[in-house]
Amino acid sequence: MMFRNNSMLAGMVYTGMLMGCISSAALAQSGHSNPWAPTVINTMPPVASLTNGVWLKGDLHVHSRHSKESSNNSVAKIIAFSKSVGIDYICITDHDNHVEGDVANNTWADPEFKSDSVLLLYGAEWTTTRGHGNAFSAKPYDHQRLYDVRDQRDVVIGAVKKQLGIHLSANHPSGKDHFGYSYDIIESIEVWNSAIWSKNENAIMIWDDMLSSGRKLTGRGGSDAHHGTPDTPDKATKNSVQAKANYVGTPTTWVFATARTPQAVVDALTNGRVAVSANPYAPRVEFYADLDQDGKMDMMMGDNVKSTGKAVKFRVQLAGNTVAEGAYTISIVKNGNKFDSLKVTGKAPVAEFTDTPAALGRTYYRVTVEGPATPYPQVPASMALSGNMVGLSNPIYFNFDPNF
Repeated sequence: MMFRNNSMLAGMVYTGMLMGCISSAALAQSGHSNPWAPTVINTMPPVASLTNGVWLKGDLHVHSRHSKESSNNSVAKIIAFSKSVGIDYICITDHDNHVEGDVANNTWADPEFKSDSVLLLYGAEWTTTRGHGNAFSAKPYDHQRLYDVRDQRDVVIGAVKKQLGIHLSANHPSGKDHFGYSYDIIESIEVWNSAIWSKNENAIMIWDDMLSSGRKLTGRGGSDAHHGTPDTPDKATKNSVQAKANYVGTPTTWVFATARTPQAVVDALTNGRVAVSANPYAPRVEFYADLDQDGKMDMMMGDNVKSTGKAVKFRVQLAGNTVAEGAYTISIVKNGNKFDSLKVTGKAPVAEFTDTPAALGRTYYRVTVEGPATPYPQVPASMALSGNMVGLSNPIYFNFDPNF
């Protein structure tokens, strides 16, 4: 066969070489082994006791007068109000940039920062150009160091956070001042910010993205309240009305703690034994699993076990002030997708469902509950802002790598 020019010959040679490369690539791909493919997890930490603990309710995002844009909200006023509505713990998280990082000599040094009944966590809102996060600790720590590295690489920030021994949490991740750092440097995420439930839908989506990708992040709430009720009319500001719509406990974060201590609160938050309700009087969502279906619950929200590949019975129950004649809708989410919806009524509503977690690879379940609003007389306008949202649980996990 004769070729009219060299370009035709070159083209045929190139085509042949290309086909050879594709064939070689296909052969190479067939022998590929993904080093990150799901594997059997042989070692899993034991599940903690389901009975040796106490439910404590609190607020993890509140601002006092040490945040420059707040008003009529002294530390004493926050603590007194918390005590009056049965709050067990609170973290006053003033903006650290308002005091150039020196939280220790401002909020924590305030003579009013003390209580004989409400547990006080140490913390602050890490306020940066890349968004906001809350730091939580059972004891004082050097917050100045965290503030000073706010503009550094995430790997540097993560190292400092670890050295400080604090729990770092992403604030309002989908709204104004969203969290713009790696989610690998935090332990929890604010999935319910303020009484306005509708603004949190995107935060829930981000949470599910993180959970589905193997990050065992606790979902928590925080009122983000800035303004208190003025002592006298002349001290009122244009923002004073907010105290009747969004204040301490809107929403309320419940933790199942091993003891009534600040450290136990932080540990429960880190471990994910957490539920969030619309206010301190609203029902608490409790989520359990019976692994062998013997009628005894073996794990609760936040817990992580190895799947046996067999069916598991799950139980959702509402504790506290439920509306006996009211109907509640329990929405079950599995791996980020809607799995089922259950209707419950009665004074102590309980719902159960059964499903089989994957024998290999991650599976998680979480629930949200909608129903009649629970009155919050001290913050009466909050119910309308929360709508039908009653509460939510943290996930129950299967096959999540504890060393991820």
